[in-house]
Amino acid sequence: MANSTGNAFNLGLFKRLLSFTRPYRWTYYFVALSAVLIAAVAIGMPYLIKVAIDQHIIPKQYDGFTTVIGLMIAVLMADVLLQLSFIFYANWLGQQVIRDLRLKLFDHMMGFKMQYFDKSAVGKLVTRAVSDIETIASIFSQGLFVIISDLLKMVVVLGFMALSNWRLTLIALIVMPFILYATRVFQKAMKVAFEEVRNQVSNLNSFVQERVTGMKIVQIFNREKIEYEEFKNINNKHRNAWIRTVWYNSIFFPIAEMASSITIGLIVYIGVIMNLGDSVIMVEIGTIVMFIDLSQKLFRPLRQIADKFNTLQMGMVAANRVFGILDTESKIEDDGSLIAGDLEGSIEFKNVNFGYVTGELVLKDLSFKVQPGETVAIVGATGAGKSTIINLLSRFYEIDGGEILIDNASAKAYQLKSLRTQIAVVLQDVFLFADTIFNNITLQDPDITEDQVVEAAKAIGVHDFISSLPGGYQYNVKERGVMLSSGQRQLIAFLRAYVSNPSILVLDEATSSVDAYSEQLIQEATDVITQGRTSIVIAHRLATIKKADKIIVMDAGVIVEMGTHTELLSRPDGYYKNLYEVQFLQQEVA
Repeated sequence: MANSTGNAFNLGLFKRLLSFTRPYRWTYYFVALSAVLIAAVAIGMPYLIKVAIDQHIIPKQYDGFTTVIGLMIAVLMADVLLQLSFIFYANWLGQQVIRDLRLKLFDHMMGFKMQYFDKSAVGKLVTRAVSDIETIASIFSQGLFVIISDLLKMVVVLGFMALSNWRLTLIALIVMPFILYATRVFQKAMKVAFEEVRNQVSNLNSFVQERVTGMKIVQIFNREKIEYEEFKNINNKHRNAWIRTVWYNSIFFPIAEMASSITIGLIVYIGVIMNLGDSVIMVEIGTIVMFIDLSQKLFRPLRQIADKFNTLQMGMVAANRVFGILDTESKIEDDGSLIAGDLEGSIEFKNVNFGYVTGELVLKDLSFKVQPGETVAIVGATGAGKSTIINLLSRFYEIDGGEILIDNASAKAYQLKSLRTQIAVVLQDVFLFADTIFNNITLQDPDITEDQVVEAAKAIGVHDFISSLPGGYQYNVKERGVMLSSGQRQLIAFLRAYVSNPSILVLDEATSSVDAYSEQLIQEATDVITQGRTSIVIAHRLATIKKADKIIVMDAGVIVEMGTHTELLSRPDGYYKNLYEVQFLQQEVA
């Protein structure tokens, strides 16, 4: 989507935003009608004041004066009711729109490729989904309809002034071109200023989110002062961006107020001059008072329009950013027709090439087969491409060449959701939500009961550990599972995978960062959950994969060896043998 920075208004973007009001079109029409009626009653009070002065107060004729006062009260009550309805339903409409827009944005983001999240700062995405969308609501509550109402009010007031006294109307219009020009310049300047404000808000959110998440690293390496100085620098940029908007406001609004005051002075002066030296009163006192009030009603909306246009533009900047994400095409192709039911579990990589960055292959012409029910271990140095195989199997990334077959059908031939349902992954870095253990295991799947979870926990030997926690399965592990040790989080991840009853199980470095006791529990759990299903085990500790049916040894994106544990150890100067002996010696020294 093209960036509209520097343009006063993006009509195409605005129309697109208005399309979200279609489900609430009757509310939209009602708010628009309220804006029209508010403009209509704007001239009621000034006219009634003129009548009261010219026909009753000055001539001291009080017959009918009570009726005029009653009409004033009626106009005032109508204005209050219209304003109440206008404000409430304009805000209601804005909240409905941003609710729908936020849902659409979140749903769109959940379908992105992992590469998108690899390259995007979490804080900026949070800003788009939360504060930017909240800013869009102000377009309806404080921007669009208020501007429409004020413009209509100006047209009605100006028309009534012209019909009442065209000479005084010309006086009121003398400074109008100057104000309109100043307003136009102001709007353009504020558009650029608000774009900078939103940029700095995103930078601020990203910085805070990352530092709070990585606070342990900040404190371990004594970076508090460094991070404070960096935050102060970003915060200063954020402040300067806002001060720029304040500066523009400080210039424009006093100028607009001065123009309004000059107009009122001219109306009074010319009105009095017109009545001097002539026996016929050219302009009645009530008319002069009415024009003073009407000129205020003419210039006040103009000043408010400029102010509300700031709100509108800030909402448009936010909308531009949100639609920028909605327009991002970063989805895995999901046009397969096959439904992955109970898979047999055969896997074949045929001449697969893949790189996270164009031109830099991580996997090079990779080929191997996994038979149904077979446990295959993949080992190798860091960066060999082990975890990449998992990402490709679950179709988190698209391969650059070759083919991946599951049950002798291309992985692309399956419906993506059904395929991922049949593949369970236990990662080295387990992610737990700030929720109960039960919800972290079932991930809110209504088809999984607590009895099933308890039975599965007993089967893999983690029920006693969970039962020992306060509240048992209802224990809240807090954000990222900080209330549990790394080994306990790993056991929860094993249970999560087990209850999903997958056809294919993937364990990625599942025991690389746990204590000996947890490793024993995990090893026992591994034996249970891998039984009878195809399993791929990526291992750092080679002692944990001795029972694997096949071991694939990788280096720099290619397979250098393949065989059982015994076969690989029997090869003189073999890659696997060297890895095993080095690790064994390290354990002996330890």
